[in-house]
Amino acid sequence: MDKKRDDSLVSRLITCSIVVLFDTAAFSCSLTAEFNRVKVKDMKLDGTLCSLPRSPAFGLGIAALACMSVAQIIGTVGGAARLYSDNKFDIRKNQIALIYLISSWLCYGLAVVMLGTGTSMNSKQPYGKGWMDGDCYVVKNGVFGGAAAIAIVAGILILAFMSSLPPSIHKSWYNRSSSR
Repeated sequence: MDKKRDDSLVSRLITCSIVVLFDTAAFSCSLTAEFNRVKVKDMKLDGTLCSLPRSPAFGLGIAALACMSVAQIIGTVGGAARLYSDNKFDIRKNQIALIYLISSWLCYGLAVVMLGTGTSMNSKQPYGKGWMDGDCYVVKNGVFGGAAAIAIVAGILILAFMSSLPPSIHKSWYNRSSSR
């Protein structure tokens, strides 16, 4: 194997490792948030007004969103750099890769909606200033867990996108920037 292929393989391995690391962190934070979310028993009532405390799920949800976003962006940029490294982009050759990419972004969007909603509902809700219309709402069982599962699917799809691309025989984007 020549030097250019070795460098391309190393940059691909580094990118995949970063995606796996951040996606695993997002999964862990989401799953932990599921067990630390505000429950109905935490609600305090004062006549018709209600109040909920801030739970650890708020910070865990934000951490999961951040980790999942980093994994998605790094995976997309790493794969796109390989896709365009030949300067001969052919959509017919890369249809499967693009299907993986689009599917991963759809899963990512769904997980962001679930995590964002669940996270905002686990912020402190003072009396009369509830989540919507002054009412207190709690996250249903499985919302954070479902987001964790969808985050894993999005991570697997972004890895499939990167793996389905043909190996680059030219210098990768990583090597171009470091050789200057």
